[in-house]
Amino acid sequence: MNAQFLAAVHIIVYAGAIMVLFLYVIMMLNLNSNVEPHKSKWLKVAATVSGGLLMTVLVGALRQATTTVASVPNSDVGLIENLGLVLFREYALPFEVSSILLLTAMVGTVMLGKKEIN
Repeated sequence: MNAQFLAAVHIIVYAGAIMVLFLYVIMMLNLNSNVEPHKSKWLKVAATVSGGLLMTVLVGALRQATTTVASVPNSDVGLIENLGLVLFREYALPFEVSSILLLTAMVGTVMLGKKEIN
């Protein structure tokens, strides 16, 4: 569909978002071996079995999926110039609002994860 740039940006953005999410979760957990309660063996077995079942369902669903290639009559779809024009002309306000929302979420996470000084 002539959208190589969009494909690369999607991969970079989603991989970065997942990594930031992992870092926030690790920061919020603040694991300490002395404070962290030990989990029972049954809970570990149940987590392993449910994870395996989830993987089996996902693999089964992906096996049945079919891929189709759509024909695009306009060859300008997905070009960087068109993306920039649409993003900064029609969607400038939602773009800025989403950036402010992400900034406030980041500041809130840092404030929640910060240790209290008594």
